[in-house]
Amino acid sequence: MNSEDTSPTSSILHGLQSVIDLGGPVVVILLIMSVVALTVILVKIWQFSWLRLGDQSSLDEALAHWRQHQGDKALDVLARSRSPAARVVETAIQGRRDPNMPETLVREEVGRIAAGWLEKLRGQFRVLEVIGSLAPLLGLLGTVLGMIVAFQQLEAAGNRVDPAILSGGIWVALMTTAVGLAVAIPVVAVLNGLERWLERFRYRLQDAVTQVFTVRPPEPIADRQEEDGQSRQARIKLWKGRAASDAD
Repeated sequence: MNSEDTSPTSSILHGLQSVIDLGGPVVVILLIMSVVALTVILVKIWQFSWLRLGDQSSLDEALAHWRQHQGDKALDVLARSRSPAARVVETAIQGRRDPNMPETLVREEVGRIAAGWLEKLRGQFRVLEVIGSLAPLLGLLGTVLGMIVAFQQLEAAGNRVDPAILSGGIWVALMTTAVGLAVAIPVVAVLNGLERWLERFRYRLQDAVTQVFTVRPPEPIADRQEEDGQSRQARIKLWKGRAASDAD
């Protein structure tokens, strides 16, 4: 029994319960917000890592093939990558290889797909922004309410004023501000890191797409001789399967 009471888990739970008892509903709300923020952060880190947003080697290899007018090899390299940038560059290369597709329409379609991926990757960022903004304000609200209670107790004491009543009420009130800042500071820091991660991805994506459009596409007849109908269908099937799995 004593070993359970002195275990690290029991100590943490006991300390957490003490903070909740002293801070009241405001601290409970802040703790819930911290759990939500931690969940969102872990999900976004997993998403960015699984989608390999930093996969530059596949783009460089595909673009090298594209500059050598080897469209099939470029598409095969992109099909093996999970990066959303590969899906966007695939669309750009396929559109450039189609002699019946105007370049303006290809650019619009590429821009639409890129915007969709960027919006998907930015999902849940707003949750972190709200938590980072509201947590300090909730902490300050708890402090103000605590100060009100402390001064009410001081007034009720009348002539028997005990400085311990005022000092005790003040430190309890200030604790909610500390909890609010403890929640907001790491959330804001991680959010900025995720936004920088996404910003670097957006720059690499824009650079890769620009390179696709600045290289003169191969002649339509010669380009079509690169692959027969069966290999074209197999590659399209692989690309659609990859795109569907990434969308899920």
